[in-house]
Amino acid sequence: MNSPTHPLIITIDGPAGTGKSSVAHMLAVRLGLEFLDTGAMYRAAALLAIENSIPIDDGESIAAALAATTLVFDWKSSPPKLLLGRRDVTPFIRSAEVTEAVSPVSACSDVRREMVRRQREIANAHPRLVTEGRDQGSVVFPDAPLRIYLEADPRVRAQRRVAQLRAAGHVADEASILRAIQHRDHVDSTRAVGPLRIPEGATRVDTSNLDLEAVVNTLEILAREQLGPWLPIATTASVHR
Repeated sequence: MNSPTHPLIITIDGPAGTGKSSVAHMLAVRLGLEFLDTGAMYRAAALLAIENSIPIDDGESIAAALAATTLVFDWKSSPPKLLLGRRDVTPFIRSAEVTEAVSPVSACSDVRREMVRRQREIANAHPRLVTEGRDQGSVVFPDAPLRIYLEADPRVRAQRRVAQLRAAGHVADEASILRAIQHRDHVDSTRAVGPLRIPEGATRVDTSNLDLEAVVNTLEILAREQLGPWLPIATTASVHR
């Protein structure tokens, strides 16, 4: 019997540029679950450091600043808005300055420990989630019943980022963006706490040759095959086989 109240967490991990946030949000909508954007949480930490003139490698001070304020999602919005203190920081966390700072901030062990604690608190309050990040299936929720790892060729990820920037009216150099992605991959996979890795038992999905809709379709089919009894019944239009 389908149970819309049974606790259920689906994790989606992977490197930058694989479309995790968009995929996770769309999948959550289709499955009738909530969406946790942990990347936005780390971006909020980077914004907090910048606004308070905290060095981005001072993890202890950034974690202390996080502990002294609230960092919550407004679940009435879709996707949820992120509130730092009482301020909606959703429009500010995608700035170039935050994008440049988020990788070193997220590499700080004190920051990661604080974020893991908060993410587990969120899951206790919202136990039916699709959550995305770098360590969701490996560290934060290693017992999640469905763990997914999205991957794509770095050149494809760079091309996607260039397309996004140019669509927004920005100048973008593919070679420099590719170097930045490769550097981010190295930093994320070699950090001491919560490194990017394929979670044990995760299903790997290569998105290099798939558009957003195709990725979401693939994951929805996978989720319904493995977790069907705990999900709302699918409508005819929701699954494209």
